[in-house]
Amino acid sequence: MRRCPCMPVDAGLLALVQRVGAFHITQRGMKRAQAAIEAAIAQDDVEETLRRSYVAEVRRYFSGFDSEARTHLRDVDRRLEQINQIHFNLTAERGVAVKRIEATSAVLSELDAMAERST
Repeated sequence: MRRCPCMPVDAGLLALVQRVGAFHITQRGMKRAQAAIEAAIAQDDVEETLRRSYVAEVRRYFSGFDSEARTHLRDVDRRLEQINQIHFNLTAERGVAVKRIEATSAVLSELDAMAERST
């Protein structure tokens, strides 16, 4: 009988493997690690070294995506701030134009009223 330093497949590891398995993985090292852990789980034979290497590979793989996503989010937030500033400036500019129209219309209306009274 073979004795191995195996750990029972705990619910946390199983959930992690399933969550990672839902992603479309293209990187070879991560694909290999995923396939190896899935095979070990299917055989209920997850050795501690495999578990550790899998967890390390998942951390390495997803840390890169996390960093990339955070950088992208900062860029989008910066661009939204710029757009919001432009929106604020245009709204203020519009308000000035409306006031100018109101003021000039009032003057023109007064002129029209004066012209009607003169005739």
